[in-house]
Amino acid sequence: MALSPNSSTQVTEFLMLCLPGMQDVQHWLSVPLTPLLVLALGANMVLLLTIHQEASLHKPMYYLLVILSLLDIILCLTVVPKVLLIFWFNMKPISFTGCFLQMFMMNTFLPMESSTLVVMAYDRYVAICQPLHYPSIITEQFVVKAAIFIILRNLLVTLPTPILAAQQDYCAGNVIENCICANISVVLLSCGDIHLNKLYQFVSVWCLMGSDLVLTLFSYCFILKAVLKLQSVAVATKALSTCGSHFILIFFFYTLLVVLVIANVARKQIPLDVPIFLNVLHHLIPPAINPIVYGVRTQEIKHGILKLLKVKK
Repeated sequence: MALSPNSSTQVTEFLMLCLPGMQDVQHWLSVPLTPLLVLALGANMVLLLTIHQEASLHKPMYYLLVILSLLDIILCLTVVPKVLLIFWFNMKPISFTGCFLQMFMMNTFLPMESSTLVVMAYDRYVAICQPLHYPSIITEQFVVKAAIFIILRNLLVTLPTPILAAQQDYCAGNVIENCICANISVVLLSCGDIHLNKLYQFVSVWCLMGSDLVLTLFSYCFILKAVLKLQSVAVATKALSTCGSHFILIFFFYTLLVVLVIANVARKQIPLDVPIFLNVLHHLIPPAINPIVYGVRTQEIKHGILKLLKVKK
């Protein structure tokens, strides 16, 4: 039930209006989203099974890919199924607890994926710039420490955002004009002061993902510098090809993110539905693309997948 603004009724659930300007046709958007979700979940599961069963893939580089795939699966399941339920069956209600749990998952695991891409960039930097020291630097212990750092760093920094949002007094209705429980969309329903909440999210997100992007770019600057010093074109091409898969992942991840930010900044000039739908796509397209890129470009993984599927060349 939708509550009117300034209602004294305690909010126990929210209604997700999803795409306010496309209510009559939004169910058609499930046509591209459904196969993308199946592709994302299926491809990542195949990749995880391949790395698990193929002994030659039990290396730190591929363990980092396991972390990335697990994060992709979690992000997909956090956002997309609920969106499809709204499109298919008009299931707009979401519980008060469920909404803030979704907010926590999105705010935490998306920066975790960004941090994982940084660690993978460092892995490629060591492989190309310090190849003799690679086995001693990029070890299984390194991956474990990196995973612990990724979890603690992002959990501690992003946790206050949903906590601050959940502590607000919601008396301005319970209809969220979004497909997901994004922090700003939810706290706009509060009748309290939300400046601290908005400021903390802005600072935390840019400190986390902004620093990740800078570190990733620095890694590739050093990689490019090292490659340009190589006298053999063949060796330089081979060195760059080892970074190709990771660079494509970074390109899609941050390009979608930048487009989403620009769409939010220019929301007065564009329909509200555009940044909302872009946000949904950002939780779906990278997870669908990541395992395919690695499966196509990495021979070891390609052979492992063919072996898993019992396909002979």
